[in-house]
Amino acid sequence: MLRAVAGILLAAQISVAAASGSDARAAVDAFLARLGEVNVADLVIEQTLTLFDPAGRHPQSNGEQRVYVKLPRRQRVEQTIDGQKEVRLTVGDRIWVRAPDGKTFEAPPPGTRDPTQLLVPFRRTGADLLAEWKVLGVRDDVSYVTRSGDRTVTVIGARPGERAVPQVWLDPERGVVRFVTREKLPSGESVIDLALTEHRPLVGGFALPHRQEAFVDGKLIVRVVVRSAAVNTGLDDALFDPDALRRGR
Repeated sequence: MLRAVAGILLAAQISVAAASGSDARAAVDAFLARLGEVNVADLVIEQTLTLFDPAGRHPQSNGEQRVYVKLPRRQRVEQTIDGQKEVRLTVGDRIWVRAPDGKTFEAPPPGTRDPTQLLVPFRRTGADLLAEWKVLGVRDDVSYVTRSGDRTVTVIGARPGERAVPQVWLDPERGVVRFVTREKLPSGESVIDLALTEHRPLVGGFALPHRQEAFVDGKLIVRVVVRSAAVNTGLDDALFDPDALRRGR
């Protein structure tokens, strides 16, 4: 599950500017409006990833991923870690996996939010995004404004000082730069902290983070670094066909 996750950016000093749920909605709407008429039909990302030991101190495994996204809700992730190749196909809320041994099966949906959905907010309204976040425990009736490094962000779902509750950190120009959720893992309930940094312009007003990290209970678990990204390449629908996946395509 954690192999596909992304995110970093631990916040610095908190400047207190309390906001209401309506301010959260306004912040989301303003970001989406900034994207204007940007048209993204599909996205291809090539990236490297590093998995760390359970203590989050030392690299344990390395791999590569190619991520195909076709809006609104289709995704294919081809990843090779330590020589083992896996393909994961998501269509709507359903997931199919072709394991390294060549067997294909349908997998249960993961508890954590796929970070690609955070990176590509197109074809959704502010109400849509807030509703999606609310399913993951993010309250839409509390928010505040703070500083993260040299940037001003709106924190949705938490009050100043609350670090371990589900929350979204929204940069007015870059979009989601941090996403915190609470998830049930085999070891028990944990705080999963995703953060996204090193944004680079991709198309129109849309910037893609090129560095992503994930922490579980404060320990670094995975780091992802984007090598290349391309939009609107005309991806073939067969890439997202579960039957084709079963046939080894």
